[in-house]
Formats: sequence, structure tokens, C-alpha cells
Amino acid sequence: MAEHVRIGVLGAARIAPAALINPAKDNGEVVIAAVAARDVGRAREFATKHGIARVHAGYEALIADPDIDAVYNPLPNGLHGRWTRAAIAAGKHVLCEKPFTANAEEAREIAELAANSDRVVMEAFHYRYHPLTLRAEEIVASGELGRLLRVETALCFPLPRFSDIRYDYSLAGGATMDAGCYAVHMARTFGGSTPEVLWAKATLRDPKIDRAMVAEVVFDGGHTGRITCSMWSSRLLRITARVVGEHGELRILNPVMPSIGNRLSVRSADGGHVERFTRRPSYAYQLDAFAAAVLRGEPVKTTPRDAIENMTVIDAIYRAAGLPLRYPA
Repeated sequence: MAEHVRIGVLGAARIAPAALINPAKDNGEVVIAAVAARDVGRAREFATKHGIARVHAGYEALIADPDIDAVYNPLPNGLHGRWTRAAIAAGKHVLCEKPFTANAEEAREIAELAANSDRVVMEAFHYRYHPLTLRAEEIVASGELGRLLRVETALCFPLPRFSDIRYDYSLAGGATMDAGCYAVHMARTFGGSTPEVLWAKATLRDPKIDRAMVAEVVFDGGHTGRITCSMWSSRLLRITARVVGEHGELRILNPVMPSIGNRLSVRSADGGHVERFTRRPSYAYQLDAFAAAVLRGEPVKTTPRDAIENMTVIDAIYRAAGLPLRYPA
């Protein structure tokens, strides 16, 4: 049995240090072994800065490297499916940044490939592995809140740099893809099922790109919900979740990045209380889970099948808002 997961990084992405490289420093089961970029000079600079031993001149070379066990895919949204597909074909495990693919159809294709392999393929919804999320799930499942009535989730942050790739339709950009995928995932996690989209309203950057979105949904149990996201709107910063039941209410402040501050509060027939959680980064818990899955076969929460469900809701939101679906680059 291998003692380490040797991970290669596709692209010198801004997210890689926080999401992977820094957590790996404190994880004895993970080695960041290589990096590749379209600009080999940028890859060398990135490798030197972060102490990565090998540099590859292209993504294909990294994926073909026999000394790499797994690939971290933080490329633009529209490229996620293409390079995750290539990594699986090369026999590599994959940790793919969210959103998993450009749309639900592509997610189904990747999920089938993953199911027919013996590789771990995991979507990087890091919040899902943090103790705060696990505790919130526990409270909802306990029945303390009673029958669910309403679930509201939001992720809004300011990104006024409109040249950013997250506004690029050709790369499967848009607020619902980048911020909304979290709000959708939280709604599904705390709502207990994949909801149906009743209506959605976009605030546009251009005719195809949403800079903000609001969607109303209904869950299998009959409870309703609202999903709110933006990269540029009057809601400059909002990262919250709210679950309302017949007997109480759960509120979470900063469920996505709890390491920079968090708060879980419950008000119910049993009284009210507030809980706070470790500042250990959610990315560290995610990397723990990925390594455990690769090395010991432990299950993960953010599977390709789960990704299909998330992308199905995202597609439905775009349709309801009258916008085109995103497609692979």
C-alpha cells in the first residue's frame, strides 16, 4: 500500500496555494510533486516559489507522468471536463475544482468514466468536509427544527474586474457557475434533496453572462428555498445559510470559508445556542478526505454523481432565467 499521494497541479492557478499547496505542508500523506502550465516559465516560477520538484511544459506531459498518482484540476470552468477526462484515461485520481463541468450533460459523461475506473474523482467543495457543515447536517437530521419549511443560501462577493475569466462565456463563466455553485450545493446539503427550480432572475454583465442571480426552488419534502449569488451587485459580501423548520431555525455565518470566522446559531423549542468551530481551513479537511480515499478507499462526499445533481440545478437556473447553458471550451 502506498504511503503518499503524489499530486500534480494543472496550471499555476491563484487558488492552488490555499486549496492544495499550503494544506499539503501539514499533511504527511500528500506530496505536491509536479506542476504544468501553458507558459513553462510561469510554471517554473510557481514551482520555485512553492518548492515543487518537477515542472512539465504542458498538461498532457504532467498527466502522462508515471510518478504522479493524482491530478489537481483548478483550470477555468470550461476546461474542467476535458482535463479530468484525460486524467482518468491516464489512470490518475482527480481532485477537480468546482464547478465540476460546464453543464449536467458533461458531468454525466465524466461520472460514467469515473464509475468505470477504479480512480477517486472528487469535486472540490471543501466546505462539505468542515466540522461546521457536519454539525449543521446533524442538527437538521436530529429533528430539532421540526419539519423543514424553508432553506435559504447565499454566496455573494465583489469581483468588479470584468476582464476576469469568471465573466468569460467561452470559458463557462458566470456568477451562478462560480459563486452560485456553492449556494446550490449548500441548498441541496441542508435541504436534503435536489430541488426543482421554480423561477430565476439574473442581473446581467452581458447578454450571456450573469453577474448576479436569484432563484426560487422547491424540495421533495415540499419545503421551499432561495438561492442567491453574485460576483458584482448591491450585495457586496454575503456568505450565509438559513434553515427554517416548524419548531426552530438554524443560521450559519460563513459556511464556505469558516477558517476566517464562523458562527452557527440555533433557535428552537429547546431554547437557543451559538456554536463556533475550528479555524483549521476547510481545504485541509478536504485534502485529508482525498488522501484517505486514494490511499485507503474511504468514501468521499463530493462524488461525480453528486456533481451531476448540482450541475442539473445550475442548468435549470440558467434556463429559468432565460440564459444559455454553459459549454466546454
